[in-house]
Amino acid sequence: MKRYEKFPIRLTNSLSSKKEEFKPIHEGRVGIYVCGPTVYSDVHLGNVRTFLCFDVIQRYFKYLEYKVRYVRNITDVGHLEGDADEGEDKISKKARLEQLEPMEIVQRYTNDFHRVSEVFNILPPDIEPTATGHLIEQIRHIEALLEKGLAYEVNRSVYFDVKKYNEHQQYGKLSGRNIDELRDSGRSLDSQDEKRDKIDFALWKKASPKHIMRWDSPWGKGFPGWHLECTVMSTKYLGETFDIHGGGIDLKFPHHECEIAQQAGITGTDPVNYWLHSNMLTVNGQKMSKSLGNSFLPNELFSGKHELLEKGYSPMTVRFFMLQSHYSSTLDFSNDALMAAEKGYKRLMSGLKNAESLEAPDGNDKESGQTMLQLADQCFLEMSDDFNTAKTLAVLFEMTTRINDLMTKPDELSKIPADAWKYFVGTYSEFIQEVLGLKKETAEDDKMLEGIVNLLIKLRSEAKISRDFAKSDMIRDELGKMGVRLMDGKDGTTFSID
Repeated sequence: MKRYEKFPIRLTNSLSSKKEEFKPIHEGRVGIYVCGPTVYSDVHLGNVRTFLCFDVIQRYFKYLEYKVRYVRNITDVGHLEGDADEGEDKISKKARLEQLEPMEIVQRYTNDFHRVSEVFNILPPDIEPTATGHLIEQIRHIEALLEKGLAYEVNRSVYFDVKKYNEHQQYGKLSGRNIDELRDSGRSLDSQDEKRDKIDFALWKKASPKHIMRWDSPWGKGFPGWHLECTVMSTKYLGETFDIHGGGIDLKFPHHECEIAQQAGITGTDPVNYWLHSNMLTVNGQKMSKSLGNSFLPNELFSGKHELLEKGYSPMTVRFFMLQSHYSSTLDFSNDALMAAEKGYKRLMSGLKNAESLEAPDGNDKESGQTMLQLADQCFLEMSDDFNTAKTLAVLFEMTTRINDLMTKPDELSKIPADAWKYFVGTYSEFIQEVLGLKKETAEDDKMLEGIVNLLIKLRSEAKISRDFAKSDMIRDELGKMGVRLMDGKDGTTFSID
């Protein structure tokens, strides 16, 4: 039996706003598309959260023995300022300001995105397509929409006709928007606006003489619309209909809504069965924003050189912090939250070290074995319930407490059946490292802490030998107050961080 058969996944589908059992299009296979970065600036912490959430999701599918194709794109053209149909291309603007070729900007920030992903142990996708690498496919898609009567050309630009589409489909089904309300809100069309209706959106834009990034098309020199890129790349590599599409909640409208319309307009069916959206990151209760001075770049986190931080924090501490909240929940970022996450991460790593040091038992106590099996299974049950990393971590901490207790109770350890222990420890280790993606860190501070604690353990042993039990107890109690738990065993004293 495959793991996914024993532990079926239930996920919250943004399209239905309900929790549904996941049923792949092809048995044992999963196709996932996630909207990647627009590479015109450094990766900030909000970006990291989105890609980390979907990193864990695709990791878990693989751990459940699904064959996964994970596609995450690079947007290197067409994303205009304000996520609109007018304005300057974000990459072109950066290139103009820095007097560089646009593709130099693209390469620089793509490299930065890959470096940051590696630091946070975010696995690379199976396919990472670029918008500029799929211009031919985008032009063909536009031609198909024109043939269907769902697009129109004006002054060498092409727009999607939302009103026409809505005669047979439902524009707004993902976001819950109503086209009449959309038409009533915002600015009105002016004499310079080419669109028939202000809710229409660009498929291809004519390039002005000053526009740097331009390509030939049947409608003249121009560039593709931002929404079209993801429709084309996702369906090319995952099929006309695929399993899961993910991204940040800020993309639900208009980006993802437009993606649905562009594909359903041609095929008549929804392109995606399950939509997943990660929520945003806030800072001390406020939305993360450069203008508010509360946005963070990864290097500021690691160095501690930010006015809202008291010290620097390691990449795995930050990853652990983000895993403490469900992907669909708002996550509030603060120095206090990071300090708590640092303690939690170290406690988990200490438990992992202890688990690896314990000698495997070979007992026959069925009751103790059943307890271990149930704890391990609970990890699967929590993660299979909409990828709930917060509740999964709670189970892992319960397992950590059990492991730390067994460090000082060799008699109890010896009663546990070998197969139950192997499953327990294997699940514990693999969920921490393979599913949640938490790595062991060998920072200098950790080495120093270990050295100091071992020195105190030695002093305590000497105090016990000299029968200075007051001093021995004082060392134990003071370390306990700092979250360092000493465990006396037949092979000496070890410690864990609670």
